[in-house]
Parts: sequence; C-alpha cells; structure tokens
Amino acid sequence: MPILRDLALTVQERAPGQFHWVLLEAFEGHHSDALHYRRWRVAPAPQHSYSSALALGVAELRRMGATEDATG
Repeated sequence: MPILRDLALTVQERAPGQFHWVLLEAFEGHHSDALHYRRWRVAPAPQHSYSSALALGVAELRRMGATEDATG
C-alpha cells in the first residue's frame, strides 16, 4: 500500500517577478491543535507569474500521484 502524505502547495515570490512552487509536508508538532509543515520539494526554476508557478506545482503533485499509483 502506498504511503499517504499530508501535503500542501504554496507559491512564494522570492524576488520581484520570481515565483517558486513549494510542496510542504505535515509533521508531528508540539501542539495537537496546530498544523506544522516543512518544505519537502521546491521548484527547480522560478516562473514569471504566480499562476504559472501554481500550475507547475499542481502538475508536480499529479506526477507524484501517478508515480505512486503505478508503484502501489
């Protein structure tokens, strides 16, 4: 059975006009009522718009899901 991950996708503008998608993975924190995430995967290259970075981040999530489906 494949390992299920609790992931979140965000986009960061690290410099003006340089947007990177970032996949975050949940981990056990000190407080049970708070969600804690750490960076798991980051875009290898910046995009010129938020929407482009977001679309590529979604594509990465889909690629990961397809890979896990094929191996699971």
